[in-house]
Parts: sequence; C-alpha cells; structure tokens
Amino acid sequence: MRYPNGDTIIAVATPPGRGGLAVIRLSGRKALSIAMKIFRPSAPRKLRDFPVRRMIFGKIGPSGREAFGDSAFAVHFRAPRSYTGEDVVEIFCHGSPVVVEEAVRLGIKAGARSAEAGEFTFRAFAGGRMDLLQAEALNDLIGAETPAQARLASRQLAGSLSGRIASIRRGLIDALARIEAAIEFPDDDIGLKPESPADGLAALSADVAALVGTYEAGRSLVEGVTLVLAGGRNTGKSTLFNALLGEERAIVTPQPGTTRDFIREKWAADRTLFHLVDTAGWGRPSSPAEKSGIEKSRDLASGADGLLIVLDRSRKETRDDFDILTFCPEKKAVLIFNKSDLPAIADIESLKAARPGAPALEISALCGSNLEKLRETILSVFSAPEGLEEEMILHGRQKAVFQDIGDALGRAEALLRSGHSEDIVAEEIRQTLPLIGRLTGEIRDDEILEDIFSRFCVGK
Repeated sequence: MRYPNGDTIIAVATPPGRGGLAVIRLSGRKALSIAMKIFRPSAPRKLRDFPVRRMIFGKIGPSGREAFGDSAFAVHFRAPRSYTGEDVVEIFCHGSPVVVEEAVRLGIKAGARSAEAGEFTFRAFAGGRMDLLQAEALNDLIGAETPAQARLASRQLAGSLSGRIASIRRGLIDALARIEAAIEFPDDDIGLKPESPADGLAALSADVAALVGTYEAGRSLVEGVTLVLAGGRNTGKSTLFNALLGEERAIVTPQPGTTRDFIREKWAADRTLFHLVDTAGWGRPSSPAEKSGIEKSRDLASGADGLLIVLDRSRKETRDDFDILTFCPEKKAVLIFNKSDLPAIADIESLKAARPGAPALEISALCGSNLEKLRETILSVFSAPEGLEEEMILHGRQKAVFQDIGDALGRAEALLRSGHSEDIVAEEIRQTLPLIGRLTGEIRDDEILEDIFSRFCVGK
C-alpha cells in the first residue's frame, strides 16, 4: 500500500465548502500533542490531563497569538478505543473554509501529514477495528442514495455478512478436521460415516451458491438500475422522462427527432435507485447527427439493465416499432403505450405479442394519466425483491471469490462421493480457507486494497 506507517495524519472529515460545522481529524501517536498546537482549551491543560471522550471547549489557533479565535470543541479518543485504533483527536469548528484550511495548515506545520483518501479507514482495517467487507460496506453507506442502500450497508458494516462468512469458515474447518482425523487414525472408530462429510460439503456449497445468487439484486441496490427509454421518434419519451423525474429535464417539442443525444438522470423510487436514460428516437435518420444519436441509443439499450419501450398508440404501428420490441429479447422490459389521451389507432395486441411476457400499460405522459401505476410496475419488474437486503454480496470482487470457494467445495464433494482418497479431498478444502482470507482481508492483496480504499474520500 501507498500509506507510510507511523505518521500522524490530518484531514477534514466533513465535505468541502461552507457549512455550519466542520470536523478536523487527526490520527497517530502524536495526534494529541499536534492537536494542542491547533486548539487552545479555554481552561489551560497539560497533555497528560486532557480528558478522554469528553468535549472540551476552546479556540482554534496556535498558542501565543490569535489566529482566528474561532470557538471550537475537541475530543480525544485514546488508542485502541478509537475509529482507527490509534490515538485520535477530532476538532469541531465552524465550517468556514478559511478557518478549516488554516487549522489543517497549522497541523501540518506542527508535524502531521495530510491524509490520503481512505487512510483513516485503512488504519482501522490494519488495526483490526474492521475487516475488509466492513470497510467496503462503510464506503457503500457513505455513498448510499436510498434508504434501502443505507440499511443494507449499515447491517454489513455491523458485521452481518462477515458473520455469515465466519459460519462458512467454521463449517469448512469442521469438515477438514473430521476428514484429517480419518486420515490420521484410520483404524479408530471416530464415527465418521462415508456420506456424512459429503453431505456437509453439499450444505456449505449450497450456502455459498445462495450468496452468489444475491449478487445481481445486491448490485442493483447499491449501484442502481439503468433503464433506457427506447422508442421511435415523437412517441413521447422525453415527456415521460420529465414526468418520472418530476422536472423539465429534457427538451420537448412537437417536432420529431428533437432528442439527438442521450440524457441521464437519477430517480430514487422507494427502495431502488434508477438511472433513467432518455435517448434519440429510432427510425430512418434525416441527418448525420440524428444517425449518430440513433446508433448511440441502440448501444445504450444493449448495455442497460432494462428497457422502457415507449410506443405511440395514436398512430399506426411501424416496422421500427417491431424492431424496438424485438431488440435484446433477453432483457426485462415494460411496454408503455403512450398518448392515451388521443384515439387509439395502433394494433396494441400485435405489438404486445412481439414482446411476450413483458407487462404493458396505456398512459398519457402529457396528462399524467396512469403514471402512478407505471411507477408501481417499474418497481415490481426492476427492483430487488424485499427480504433480500440482510445478507447480500454487493461487489464483483466478492462474487468472484465466492464462486471460487463454491467451485472448490463442489470438487471436494464430487471427489469424496466418487471414492477418492481423503488426502485429495482435504487438499481441495484447504484451498478454500485462503479464499475466505482474501474476502475478509486477513490475506492481503495490495492491488485489491489499493482499489478499495482509493474509493474513499479524504478524511474517512
């Protein structure tokens, strides 16, 4: 890792800009002595007399002169009972960029080093205050944009997923111990039935497979679901886009082909974060710019998690409509027959038949008719099922390691059931233990650690 050891680090733990409050955090062996050169308690105190875990009132500025004289509070957390496991001091002052920058400058002048992104949390991980899964969950919590995201990340930060993995590890160690006992004491009756270890491995394999199966739902909760509004020109995609967002985000005109580029916006609905993408209408282009927009629309639709296919029920169906309906048939889609405020002309049943199984609704994006039912349908089709939030895997790294664990368990079970020697089976099981260590961070891979902690903000 890029973080040097032994330094006392300093950073602003609150977002940049003006605010009612800012927090300056120091961590390291000299955290308190450096903090006392930034913060002057209202009642003079010696370092050894500075209380632990109590708010102390004072002012920002070095001793001997008035820097800003800003009123502030400071709290000292003594190692190891702190966020990082080291001595930590947090100074709470007004959120003036000038005051905050001066306080950090004084701290660096007094011997602290400016913290790197994620360095406080890395120290918490390195000091055993959290494992790697909890560190990932913390970053997920900071970046949460829906209550469901926050609940899931908070539970994993508290150790729900780590506990599930610990249970799997105990099962593996138990299976390995029983198999190795049979190897070491072949003539003793230790009650090890031939089918018993295989059944245990099958149960563990099923547990791992169940976790792998939560990945898509977990990813959608954390990263959000990308939905592309696809349809022909002048079907009302931009009007619907604005209606779902509740604001005039896309330009709407009666002239076909107004949208020539895509517009992406976030839409937080109930438990799920959606990334809505309004795209150019499909059809025969009238200009190079429109052709480029249509090609981009198809690319975006092919890479999306799902499609909102917008069709104009007030006009005769076209070949372009069927082209859109049969595009990427494996993707989830909702068929939206727009302009229900106008007389119906399109053969709605034949259009539905081109995308079998996709739910369909008739709406008027312009008048707002049936929009609430559309929102409910989108949530039912694209949201993760309720009840899956407690124990999920959320990141591709986690999924890949769990798949490797499941593969090793599957091989071990197959070898055992086919009558291979216990030595070979035990070796397959042993291969899973380092994989679990990679999940939790007990076995460290600097490249993985660099990737995870570089995503954190400075100050966390």
